Amino acid sequence: MSAEKNAPLPLAAVPMLPRALPPRPPAEFSSAATALAHKQAREEKDAQVRGVTSIDAMRVAIRQAARDLPAITAVPCLGMLGAAAFRARAALGLPFLMRGLVQRWPLSHLAPEVLREQFSHVPVRARVGDYINTAFAADRAMQDMSMGQYLDLVDEGAHVLPPYLGNLELRELNRLCHWPTYFDKMGPPRFWVGPAGTVTPLHCDYDDNIFAQVWGRKRIFLSPPHHDAFLYPCEANAILFGSPFDPEAPDFERFPLARQATMIECLVEPGDMLYVPAGWYHQVRALTFSLSSNRWARAVPLALHGGAELRRTEA
Repeated sequence: MSAEKNAPLPLAAVPMLPRALPPRPPAEFSSAATALAHKQAREEKDAQVRGVTSIDAMRVAIRQAARDLPAITAVPCLGMLGAAAFRARAALGLPFLMRGLVQRWPLSHLAPEVLREQFSHVPVRARVGDYINTAFAADRAMQDMSMGQYLDLVDEGAHVLPPYLGNLELRELNRLCHWPTYFDKMGPPRFWVGPAGTVTPLHCDYDDNIFAQVWGRKRIFLSPPHHDAFLYPCEANAILFGSPFDPEAPDFERFPLARQATMIECLVEPGDMLYVPAGWYHQVRALTFSLSSNRWARAVPLALHGGAELRRTEA
């Protein structure tokens, strides 16, 4: 391949129009009945999107399938995979790391300074304050600002816990990414930007997940779905459960069952893509200034091999 083909792609000189952030979720509802109706409507919509009879049935199937998984002590590291090879590997129900694919993205060829130079105007929502202990609360502290203002806040270094841009749909950055078509149906790319010390605490998503590390290094702890019995899970919504247990500072006096939970440590480097199967608990810490992005599948998890018994049949 020629050096010309390997050269970084230039940013398109297209004017960026200001983009409003989506409204924040309501912190509470007017009554318990209203909250329950909202929860049931969301679960029904989630089930329709994934083509399953119910999200609860899918969660049960994921945990049951995980009981037959072989025990692993490390996340396997592979080269780049095509769609067929990826799906075959993912069907085994275990996490794995792929090297090289993300390095082909135009965004990977740019330095982090591009955030200030080219994207200072982009509106963002920063997680501030104690966003770890309030990670799954609807009313956690957040501030709306521009990317430039966020970078200024990071540079000030005045916060014990560094402010974090988490789970944002940054279309301006995504146009410099080339996502593989590993899933038939995927949600929009989400971006995670922050300095060393930013953390997403232990949780699981009941969707398959591909996680791309663009800049920087992160440490990730992983635990299999059926070990939720040891992790004191709390429901944020039907497809997201958090855990108060911290594998980086384990408190076995408060959480004695967590001694039985398997924890697998994984380091992701620039250019890596990590597959996190649906239901696997994971905690993520930035070791350096990092930019990551991920996409969740919106279908029956690959480890369920089609999940015929879960399939929704429309009248």
